[in-house]
Amino acid sequence: MTWTVRTKILLANGTVLLLLGLVLGWALTNIQNLGSASEAILSENYRSIIAAENMINGLERMDSAVLLHLQNREQGLQQFRRNQNQVSRWLARAQDNITIEGEETVLARIDSTFDLYTVRFDSLLQTPSTYGTRPYETTMLPTFQAVRGAAGDLRNLNQQTMVQASERAESVATRAIWSVGGIGVGAIVLGLVISVVLAGRIVRPIQKVEAATQKIAAGDYDVEVQTGATDELGSLADQFNDMAAELRSYRDLNIEKIMAEQRKSEAILQSIDDGLLVVNADYDVINMNPTAEWVLEIRRDEVEGHHVLEALRNERLFQQIRETIESGEKSAPSEPGDTLTVEREGDLRHFQFVVNPVRDADEEMLAAILLLRDVTELQELNRLKSEFVATASHELKTPLTSIGMSVRLLNERHEDAFDARDRELMAAAIDDIERLRALIDDLLDLSKIESGRMEMDIESIPVGLMCEKAVEALRAQAEDAGIEFEVDLRDNLPAVKADPNKVTWVLNNLLSNALRYSEAGDQVCISGRMVGGSVHISVQDEGAGIPYEYQSKIFDKFVQIDSDQASGGTGLGLAIAQEIIHAHDGRIWVDSTPGEGSRFTFTLPIASATP
Repeated sequence: MTWTVRTKILLANGTVLLLLGLVLGWALTNIQNLGSASEAILSENYRSIIAAENMINGLERMDSAVLLHLQNREQGLQQFRRNQNQVSRWLARAQDNITIEGEETVLARIDSTFDLYTVRFDSLLQTPSTYGTRPYETTMLPTFQAVRGAAGDLRNLNQQTMVQASERAESVATRAIWSVGGIGVGAIVLGLVISVVLAGRIVRPIQKVEAATQKIAAGDYDVEVQTGATDELGSLADQFNDMAAELRSYRDLNIEKIMAEQRKSEAILQSIDDGLLVVNADYDVINMNPTAEWVLEIRRDEVEGHHVLEALRNERLFQQIRETIESGEKSAPSEPGDTLTVEREGDLRHFQFVVNPVRDADEEMLAAILLLRDVTELQELNRLKSEFVATASHELKTPLTSIGMSVRLLNERHEDAFDARDRELMAAAIDDIERLRALIDDLLDLSKIESGRMEMDIESIPVGLMCEKAVEALRAQAEDAGIEFEVDLRDNLPAVKADPNKVTWVLNNLLSNALRYSEAGDQVCISGRMVGGSVHISVQDEGAGIPYEYQSKIFDKFVQIDSDQASGGTGLGLAIAQEIIHAHDGRIWVDSTPGEGSRFTFTLPIASATP
């Protein structure tokens, strides 16, 4: 009779399953007996013990209330009556749960002494306070000790009963352990014997195939497997032999084309101007180009095959690489201006970095590529642009102020001589001058923050104080627009290290934007919560939200959303807010869904943390 591998496995597994079924049935029977014993422990005595404990706690608070009554009559009386009701309720529950011998007598003693205790307290209420604590020591204290002792006797009686029930359960458990253990050991021994015999017949042909596979992996294709089996393993050995023959026929395949493609890929990698560092899924460096060697000051032959953190020695870059490998998504710094700054050849060079994943056709993560792009010239261009804006704004501020004063004086002196059209033109000129002045002030503030010339008066300040100040400044405007403010701050929110005036300005700007894009009946919520070593403060509205194409550049200069509500702004408020928060070692970002509102969030370090 020829047995297939399937028949052998089913025979072995069936025998083991049968033995397991027998052990399981015996174990369930013993567990049921053990559960019955345990149920007796819990159902008969646990409620009485809980009632006794609560009566003791209530009596102790009543005793405290008596002493408190001697100092403050009304407060002590209220506490005594409240706990008197609690003790009475638990006494009634204990009387409804009489399950053991002697419990009824103890409950009767508790009932009588508790009634005596309350009666004596009522008598104490009529005793003048001039007697001091003498009535308590002579009447109340002995009665309290008697009723508390009776409640303790109730607890001890039920605990003793539970100990006896536990001993019975332990005896049942001991018998169950020995019986189940004995049957289980026998089943294991028998199952092992059957499994070893059948496993040997199954594994031997597989071992031969495994040995032949190792030879092929080592490059030796002149192998052949002889198992002598007629089952599925014999068929597998025949197919393996056919595969080995096919591999031998391809052994002399010309691999020059493959090598040429590899050399071509290597040449492309080496010719790219941006720095490239390739890391596999195990965080080992597998390739890099000369630009990356120059930027990171490492040599490819020294770090190839080593862990990326050992090669880079830069925690920030390693975190970006790890985030990409773990998530399989592109990873870049949270702030667009966050760059890697290094000193090379006496000059500071700035590199923008991003990590891209490399996947195969099955979307399996293969590697991550760190791209280092030189943005030094762009940084310098931004610096020159900021200096130009600052200089131009400073030079324009004085003549614009002079023009504004002149126009206002002209309007005040000759207002009566102007006709309606002239007055409209004059009002429009004054409005435009104010808008230009606000724009120049914002530009000057932004340039001061970017250059580090704006002083920050950092102090420990409660978050609630800044939020309330910002809300109060705009409450009248919100009420006129029919919009409600809600402040939701956690009670245990710690103080933060911040310049209160600057942070209040940021909150005012965010709240003003929220009001601008909200409608009557909407709600604007300002909330705060602690996350790690910082406080997250959010301003959320129920407005139209921010289109997705604007969300990545909403904090750039002069960016405004195309809408009717956006008219009149300079497009610098969020840019200034971002620079202020950065100066506090914080971050600011926006979460928005078009049509569902926006939530702006920024972080500030707590006062007890080191920025």
